[in-house]
Amino acid sequence: MPLTMLNPGEENTIKKVGGKEKTKRFLENLGFVAGVTVTVVSVIEGNVIVNVKDTRIAIGKDMANKIMV
Repeated sequence: MPLTMLNPGEENTIKKVGGKEKTKRFLENLGFVAGVTVTVVSVIEGNVIVNVKDTRIAIGKDMANKIMV
């Protein structure tokens, strides 16, 4: 399921990062790689704030839909 389906406070492991090569590289540079644990901090209108590798990152709904957990 996509990252946008998680509720605030939920923790899950990233299974796959989708999208075009440029998008995948961008997300991987932010720390969104398969096998990493991600925790949703908050969701506002589909936009997501998450903790990845001890870093808080905000990403848009479109990007979050490309991250499968």
